[in-house]
Amino acid sequence: MSYWLLKSEPRAFGITDLENAPNQMTPWEGVRNYQARNFLRDGLHLGDQAFFLSFRHDKSRHRRDRRSSTGRLSG
Repeated sequence: MSYWLLKSEPRAFGITDLENAPNQMTPWEGVRNYQARNFLRDGLHLGDQAFFLSFRHDKSRHRRDRRSSTGRLSG
């Protein structure tokens, strides 16, 4: 099992977007850095733990997530 730190800009995808998604699951898309995209695509496996970091103004919120069998992040 691996542990991942996932960061998102709130304007692109914030923690409330994940909280409001059906079953708190969503595809992870829009990664612009090719190396980061490849690490996620090839390295993130079923059962891995992820720490989702989303900044909102000067406060940050976090959530611990797990990779689901569909390849989506779940809360």
